[in-house]
Amino acid sequence: MCGRFLLISPPAIIKMLFRYKEQPNFPARFNIAPTQPIAAVRFFEGERQFALLRWGLIPGWVKDPRTFPLVFNARGESVLEKPAFKSAMRYRRCLIPADGFYEWKQAGKRRQPHLIRPRDGGPMAFAGLWESWMGPNGEEMETAAIVTTTANAQLTPLHHRMPVIVPPEAFDFWLDHRNVDAEQAMKLVRPARDGLLDIYPVSDAVGRVANDSAELIEPVAELTEAEAVAPKPRKSAKAKIDNGQASLF
Repeated sequence: MCGRFLLISPPAIIKMLFRYKEQPNFPARFNIAPTQPIAAVRFFEGERQFALLRWGLIPGWVKDPRTFPLVFNARGESVLEKPAFKSAMRYRRCLIPADGFYEWKQAGKRRQPHLIRPRDGGPMAFAGLWESWMGPNGEEMETAAIVTTTANAQLTPLHHRMPVIVPPEAFDFWLDHRNVDAEQAMKLVRPARDGLLDIYPVSDAVGRVANDSAELIEPVAELTEAEAVAPKPRKSAKAKIDNGQASLF
């Protein structure tokens, strides 16, 4: 499962890795959540294209998005059969740049967030699916979901699922639906190799969508046994601060 991730590498680094022609300028994001715009790379007329997509896939056949559940992950084992994903898996695969993702580990009565990021410190690519939805009045919305698979041995203590991570040498293999069919692309739907990622606990401030700063990725101590069984301490109420998180990116 992947419900929060980060993209903090400079745009020039992302462009160099994914090799698209556009020159997007986007800010560092430390706490990207479903329904927000996310960076994506897809094929357009045989070339890689940068795009901003809404995180939460809406198939083209949906009549009213307000009645459709929020689908931000696509279970890899069933993308060829599920009506919500099978068309996108055949014709609309994409890559989602990321510098890491968060997962929560159950510790007694508490759940402690952990950051999972590449051991070499660079960005990576999640396998994604995208769709274009057209409304009755001509309104259009492009959306995406992250493809997940079973967790590797390294992540299993945190969660039984993880995003599919596509290595750079397989970017075109995943993206090129004209020359690589969905069944062939399924070869990439597998857990990441153990040792590829680092995992460490971070502040539970990441649980609040409005928080989006570098402090979220600072390591903290693992909960002790005593802390794990104790109720979570209450925080004093603070005024809400509008930090612009709901703006363009």
